[in-house]
Amino acid sequence: MESLLQFFLKRPRWRATALLSGSLVWLVGFFLLPLCYLLAMSFALRSPYGTVEWRLGLSNYARAFQPLYLEVYWRSLWIALLTTVLCALFGYPVAYALALRVSARWKSALLMLVVIPFWTSFLVRTYAWMVILRAEGVINNLLMGLHLIHQPLRLLYTPLAVFIGLVYGELPFMILPLYAVLQKLDPQLLEAAADLGASRWRTFRRVTLPLSAPGLGAGAVLVFIASVGAFITPDLLGGARSMMVGNLIQNQFAMVRDQPFGSAVAFLLTVVVLVLLGLTLRNTESATREIL
Repeated sequence: MESLLQFFLKRPRWRATALLSGSLVWLVGFFLLPLCYLLAMSFALRSPYGTVEWRLGLSNYARAFQPLYLEVYWRSLWIALLTTVLCALFGYPVAYALALRVSARWKSALLMLVVIPFWTSFLVRTYAWMVILRAEGVINNLLMGLHLIHQPLRLLYTPLAVFIGLVYGELPFMILPLYAVLQKLDPQLLEAAADLGASRWRTFRRVTLPLSAPGLGAGAVLVFIASVGAFITPDLLGGARSMMVGNLIQNQFAMVRDQPFGSAVAFLLTVVVLVLLGLTLRNTESATREIL
């Protein structure tokens, strides 16, 4: 057995295959095979008892394009898009300050503050926002204590609560890629632009922003994909009126027990996400080539 192991390790090709075999087995067994099973199930039908009838057809995909579900898709897309824009507006100044303005003494501590939310379950953090936004929560008590309002504001179970929860949850995914790109930015480029008479805004628009396009694109992809498929935040903070496509899929599997239709909606979402991801990566690569 030992000699056989040495035989594999002495040959680079066999060694690479041996190292990758574990990852390939994990990927095929726990990702590709279940995905193929869900794809096959998306063509099946739901029986009256909630089981799967393997009578293949396209009825689930035809049903997925009914106006009722198209409204859910549209709501998911614009909420995810607006969340991405808000994360970019809030995250870019933070990443810029961490990368180019903060001294090395404080940089690690501030980066730790960005990552700390990941140490707590996302579900627990969402419940915390429920406590903050409810009628008897922190915000309403503070405003009423300052005599700025006379009755509690309706913050929970509104689209505003959904946006707050999504932006709070996805903001680190925008900050970290931007920080990784901006910290590699050569400060001499900014000094050269200033020496040539460029204002701070023009330097940012012509130098900093184009060079940070790869990080901005990566952050946008991460935030958008996580937001468009979110179901915990819309369910807990938005209520029934803020149903998104993630809630629709979760309800089909867990409550309605219509697994074929849930699989069809999940695969449509996967296709849309892959198309948007491909377009974003293509545009990011084109921008990078123009810069270089």
